[in-house]
Amino acid sequence: MTRRKLLKGLAASAVVSAISPELRAQAPASGGWQIKPLPFDAKKLKGLSEKLLVSHHDNNYAGAARRIGQIQQMLASLPNNAPGFQIKGLKMEELIATNSAILHEEYFGNLGGDGKASGSVQQAIASDFGGFDKWEQGFRATSTALGGGSGWAILSFNFRDGKLHNYIAFDHTDNVAFGRPILVNDMFEHAYHMDYGSNAAMYIDAFMQNVNWDECNRRLEEANKMYASLRR
Repeated sequence: MTRRKLLKGLAASAVVSAISPELRAQAPASGGWQIKPLPFDAKKLKGLSEKLLVSHHDNNYAGAARRIGQIQQMLASLPNNAPGFQIKGLKMEELIATNSAILHEEYFGNLGGDGKASGSVQQAIASDFGGFDKWEQGFRATSTALGGGSGWAILSFNFRDGKLHNYIAFDHTDNVAFGRPILVNDMFEHAYHMDYGSNAAMYIDAFMQNVNWDECNRRLEEANKMYASLRR
């Protein structure tokens, strides 16, 4: 590879992380990642404005989904002798964009409810955390700890021990490797700053009031079936 080609390739890979999220969100869709619409009426959520929810969906989630295709096209165009650091950089960007798209889908999917927990997920939480209220206190504390920065607070079913745990995913990547998200809270500032500024606590209150626990029950049922299959 000539020096000119190498520099050109490095410049192309730098584009993914250099351009602003807003511009990336407006880039034409490419690749096979289907962008899902909001699964609820954005006008009807309590304490979360339609403007915030639509912006969050159309810019942050859809932007990540579009980046996946763009990054994969860049990876496919690399020559066989591409340097390792170029491949590593693009693969890291692919992981971040993919996890961002997935977690955003889970986040929007567990909103639109009345915030009243019931059913098997409430029972499982009470069992694994020593009480539902104790879990909620821990989940809120985990969310609050990420306020003013970035990351996800996730109630996840761990397939290693078959129990529910509260985890964080920093930069979309540092989450338990073998788990099924049951409840996902986006604590990046883009999820609340438009409505609440830096008051993350008020956003967390609003989030909890809108949790769709029926969807959480569906996810837990799915996780239990997978866990039973893994133990055979």
